[in-house]
Amino acid sequence: MTRTIAIAGKGGTGKTTLAALLIRHLRDQHAGSILAIDADPASNLNAVLGLPLERTVGDIREETSDKARANKLDAGVAKQDLLDYEINLSLVEGEGVDLLAMGRPEGPGCYCAANNMLRTIVDRIAGSYDWVVIDNEAGLEHLSRRTTRDVDELIIVSDPSLRGITTAARVVELIAELKTKVGTHHLIVNRATNGLTPELQAAIAGGGLNLLATLPADTALAALDAAGKPLVELPADSPVSTAFAGILDDILAQKG
Repeated sequence: MTRTIAIAGKGGTGKTTLAALLIRHLRDQHAGSILAIDADPASNLNAVLGLPLERTVGDIREETSDKARANKLDAGVAKQDLLDYEINLSLVEGEGVDLLAMGRPEGPGCYCAANNMLRTIVDRIAGSYDWVVIDNEAGLEHLSRRTTRDVDELIIVSDPSLRGITTAARVVELIAELKTKVGTHHLIVNRATNGLTPELQAAIAGGGLNLLATLPADTALAALDAAGKPLVELPADSPVSTAFAGILDDILAQKG
């Protein structure tokens, strides 16, 4: 059975970094096959994983939409089969993990029939893996519109700021508004070297957030980022790696 973990939060909080560390931990623990879905239009999960990226699902949708408007789709080929073929070609195969980047969201005048087919295809692809890790944008729109519908664990990432906690609380509200099926949701406060102030603790409690852990700032992580190196190269004994590993072991233990 596929277990899906999605990561969301305000931009700049380190959610893509934590997604990469989660993927590395799953791979190192030989937890099973892994599909990484980059649902952020910025599409940089490939960079932190050290993987190439040439096409996104958004690219394929727009190309198909343009061909349909110009009546240039191949005769005798079902649109579903065409999209299925192209998306499978865009799947990046890495060491212990495959990557599918969603790319830009649907725009005005989008090819809606293609969007519905994309949901079906992505759900089918995801269902063939043991683990799906989704690096989401700030919000849950992608989970409702274009990627897998059901999420077993939602990890909301914030920095130690009231703005970040407010955004995290909004994500929880969106779960109900978008009718997205989420098993459990937890908050991780990243770069909280000096702990949480009383104001932040009150905001967390008032926002209906389930605080899972706080993670420290990590100079080794900052150095990799500044050098443009894959963040999966972070040493296993670095402060963030050590702190995050314990959290991930708890998540792994919940696998049914």
